[in-house]
Formats: sequence, structure tokens, C-alpha cells
Amino acid sequence: MAHYQRVGDVPPKRHTQHRDPDGSLYYEELMGEEGFSSDSSLLYHCNVPSAMVDARTWDLPDQSTETNAPLMPRHLSLHGLFPGDGWKGVDAVTGRRLVLGNADVRISYAVVGTTSPLYRNAVGDEVVFVESGTATVETVFGLLEAGPGDYIVIPRATTHRWVTSGEEPLRLYAIEANSHITPPKRYLSRFGQLLEHAPYCERDLRPPASMFELVETHGGDTDVEVYIKHRGVGPGGLAGSVHVVPNHPFDVVGWDGCLYPYAFNVDDFEPITGRVHQPPPVHQVFEGHNFVVCNFVPRKVDYHPLAVPVPYYHSNVDSDEVMFYVAGDYEARKGSGIGIGSITLHPGGHAHGPQPGAIEASLGAERFDELAVMVDTFRPLEIGEAGRASDDGEYAWSWTGGRRS
Repeated sequence: MAHYQRVGDVPPKRHTQHRDPDGSLYYEELMGEEGFSSDSSLLYHCNVPSAMVDARTWDLPDQSTETNAPLMPRHLSLHGLFPGDGWKGVDAVTGRRLVLGNADVRISYAVVGTTSPLYRNAVGDEVVFVESGTATVETVFGLLEAGPGDYIVIPRATTHRWVTSGEEPLRLYAIEANSHITPPKRYLSRFGQLLEHAPYCERDLRPPASMFELVETHGGDTDVEVYIKHRGVGPGGLAGSVHVVPNHPFDVVGWDGCLYPYAFNVDDFEPITGRVHQPPPVHQVFEGHNFVVCNFVPRKVDYHPLAVPVPYYHSNVDSDEVMFYVAGDYEARKGSGIGIGSITLHPGGHAHGPQPGAIEASLGAERFDELAVMVDTFRPLEIGEAGRASDDGEYAWSWTGGRRS
């Protein structure tokens, strides 16, 4: 994120003395990427940010995965993962259930009804898509209000928590990287500004609001727990720890820089269309190492007189394709049993495309009313416990009307 921000009380010169009204020094923390060689921000704390008084292990939610074998396209129904009122005791951190994952990215789902513990992902950046519901994401940088259609982008090692009223379910689709997540490079100038042909710009991004309320609210808190996901030798190469810190980490009085969490709403994505069907890269919104994130939004479709609006059949030679269906009617999948809350996994090595009859049915369409989030990975995805629990076992045969015994 190359969009400079300055919030709160910072000194006129970096790395110089900065004191509170009583004369005590604030503690300057540099949060930076790639070993001082990429984007960073400077935060000014009331207390020592390294201080801790205890530590213990945190048993992460099940991170085990299984190979997609035999190789099959799959339909996963996520809305069945949290039945009844079970969501009311679930939080956005410890309640995530792993759907799919590989060495580069993990996709989880949670239906949330309670406030999460303080959390820091020390493995990589996160993009959390809000399917429905509302929450406040409290961070060391300030507050982000989250609602339906929001992507919440959280840089690695940002201490934060998800606060929800619990009156309605908060449905979250979490994309966790082992890398950083950025806008696509082709949409950025060599200095990092979003270019004119990009489908969104800096005006569409919502940085954190002032954190002063957090400083005042938590100023007297002591012995506070922070849950940390980090590299380890467990399933997926992950481990968990809980640090007990002597002061609440929301003690930042000011910060400035180009690294911080932000929100982007899918309604602010301007679709790129053409006379004939456009390939999936025109829908791209973010990228990480060995994966991309795209969104398919309501849009006018192809206007060549002989255009075929739904996708052509295609083989993902280099990637697995994961589509999360959020809203609307997805023309290419009609007749397959897929609906809102579904995921399709189309693995590399298998050609996929519209369901039978969908091509003819789409001819003459002028607009598609659909909303979906797609993740394409360039290493094979394995299936997590939530993926195994939500697989309908039938999707692979939907192009032929059923499995032949």
C-alpha cells in the first residue's frame, strides 16, 4: 500500500524524541516489510511494545489437509458448516474452519456471533471478505467498520480483533496468505499509484479511523492476551502461541506511513467489459505470492451480436480455481445445485465450463446479476476439514447428469 497516511500525534522528524504531556517518551515502533526495504509505518506507543509477562501454546483449529484425489471438481456448501444457533459462540479468529489450503494460501470460513480475542497473524497478510453482517475491526492503527461486501485487508503482524454485537450472524470468508497481499502490479505505477485503467483507485480505500477512543478505553488494562499464528512444524507448517502483555496493545497515540489495514467494498469495483467474453484476469482485485483474488460483480455483458456471454470451457493448466458464490444468479452454474454460500473447486488438469444448456440460455443476455469471489492458486489446493465436511459428492457428475455405475 503506497498511499501515505498520517493519523494522530507524530513528531515532525522520524526517530527523534517524542514525549507525552507529562514529559515521558513515547515508544516508536517501525512496522515494515521485506527487511526495511519495502512499505512501512511508524507507530508511537505509550508503553513498550515488546513487553510480555507470560506465554503459552495455542492449539490452532484443525489445519490438516488432504490431497484432492482422485482429481475432481467439487461443490462445497459452506452455509451448512455452522448449523442452528451454534454461531453465537463462535469468534472470527478461533472459530475459523479450514476449507482449502496449500503452502501459499489458506481459505477458511466462519459464522461469528461473539467478539474475538486479540489476534496477530505472523505468517502473512489476510484478506477477509464479509459475506453478511457487520463488525468493528479494532487494530493498533485504529478502527475499521466492516459490513457486507467489504474486503478487510490486514497486513502481517497487525494486532487486531473483530468486535460484533452478536445480534445477527457475521459471515466471513478468510483468505490467509504466506506472503503479502497487494493490488495487482499491472494496475500500479512504478511508484505505486493505482493507474487510470485500474478498476478501483485510492479514493475507494477506507483507512483506519482514529484510535484515540481505543487508547482511552484500554489505557488501564493489564495482563492482556494476544493470540498469535506463526510458522511452526504443525499441520500446514503453522503453530499458535498466546502472549500475555502487561499493557493493552491499543496504546498508539499516532502513526504515519504506507503500511496499514484498510477496507475496500466490492461495490466500488468497476467491472471491465468488452464486445466478447473477457478472461478472468479483468476481474482481479488483489494478488499474493502464487495466487490471485478476483471478484465477479453485477455488470453489462458482451455486446458483439454473436457473443456468448457465459465463459467458454477452459483447462486450468497452471492453477486451481475456487469460486465463492455470494449473491445473485450465476448463469454458468445453473442446474448444478450451486447457490448462495457455495464454493466450487475446479482443479488444474480438468477442463471446466458452463453447465449443459447454460450457453444457449445465456444468448442475448445484456447483464449478469452475480457476485462472487474467486481465488486462483498456482499450486494445487488440498482439502481442509471444513471442505471435507461440506462436499456434496455430486458436482463432478453435473455435466453428464449423474455418475454412471
